[in-house]
Amino acid sequence: MSTPHQNQQIAAIFRSMAERLASQRANPYRVRAYRRAADTIDALEEDIAAVASRQALEDLDGVGQDLAGKIEEFLNTGRLQAYEALRTPLPESVKAWTQLPGLSESLVAYLYTRLNITTLPDLERLVRSHLLRTAPGFSGSEERLLEAITASQQQIPLTTPEEAP
Repeated sequence: MSTPHQNQQIAAIFRSMAERLASQRANPYRVRAYRRAADTIDALEEDIAAVASRQALEDLDGVGQDLAGKIEEFLNTGRLQAYEALRTPLPESVKAWTQLPGLSESLVAYLYTRLNITTLPDLERLVRSHLLRTAPGFSGSEERLLEAITASQQQIPLTTPEEAP
């Protein structure tokens, strides 16, 4: 018997969310929870909507209250707001930070999505506070990064908070 279509859709969304969260260096337990739930749902021969209708989602291996709510949301709306938020690409101005010394694409995504660093002045304040050192994946010199930020700010107009995404 094949896996029902909605099961495959939800499992694929959860796997994608796990990959995106992993690339953002999110809590590894959270990443694992999405992967485990995806595997369970993918292996389920019964339609997930039938499981939900009898309110047994949390009985599935790896599906707790939070993921059960996400499954319900998908079944009711055909969308998952948390997934849409993760899929939102970085603005070009933020993506350009990967050219700065010590900042990888995954670190920039982490700074933007988890720490809400949206402008170069925000990034500069973070570096000056020495908190960037604690961010997973920072490997550069704070001094070199500050010099590069200053040079970048002199080349392009500053983004005001109202213009920031």
